Amino acid sequence: MPRKPRFFVPHIANHVIQRGNNRQAVFFEEEDYQTYKNYLYEAAESSGVKIHAYVLMTNHIHILATAETTDGISLMMQKTGRFYVPYINYKYERSGTLWEGRFKSSLVDSDFYVLACMRYIEMNPVRANMVESPHAYKWSSYHKNALDNHDRLITSHDSYLGLARTKKQRLSSYTNLFNEHLDEKVLKDIRNCAQTGTPLGSSRFIEQIEKNLKVKVGYSKRGRPWNVVNQD
Repeated sequence: MPRKPRFFVPHIANHVIQRGNNRQAVFFEEEDYQTYKNYLYEAAESSGVKIHAYVLMTNHIHILATAETTDGISLMMQKTGRFYVPYINYKYERSGTLWEGRFKSSLVDSDFYVLACMRYIEMNPVRANMVESPHAYKWSSYHKNALDNHDRLITSHDSYLGLARTKKQRLSSYTNLFNEHLDEKVLKDIRNCAQTGTPLGSSRFIEQIEKNLKVKVGYSKRGRPWNVVNQD
């Protein structure tokens, strides 16, 4: 079976998901989470990638990032894995693959779509019933985006900056977004797009991507405005 294509366009956000092999754990103790963050930061810096949101779950990760080049996201993930996998194998005296094949990804339209994807990512631990609120989970970008705690991984997306003129107002506006649950259809569309590689956005956005890449992407049937199985 041929691999599903992945689409990358410079300066457009991308939702990246990578899972542990056979859904097994990829983080085992706090040192592992921090080590992964360190490697990810170095890889993002050297690959020209800006990270806007992330969550490190026990057996998978989510990242929302924008690259300066077409291959930036792939380079970032390759470089991170090149250091993190040997670190885990050596530390826990294991061998073999750690991740479940290639990472999955989908381009994300700006404004509502980017902000919805950020909320989706940072609410992962809540949906997984690990914590009752996103601020109670240590390994996510919520602490930077909502609480302004230092996190060198994060570079604010323009959609986030557009929430308000001042930092205080932005933090308040962003936090208020979490007072309402994401619509079930929105959740389904974010999951579907990441799973299938379909760009997440309006029909116009997808048409622009197709024009840019000179290839058809996604589904033949276009919805409104959320285009389109199911996993966090």
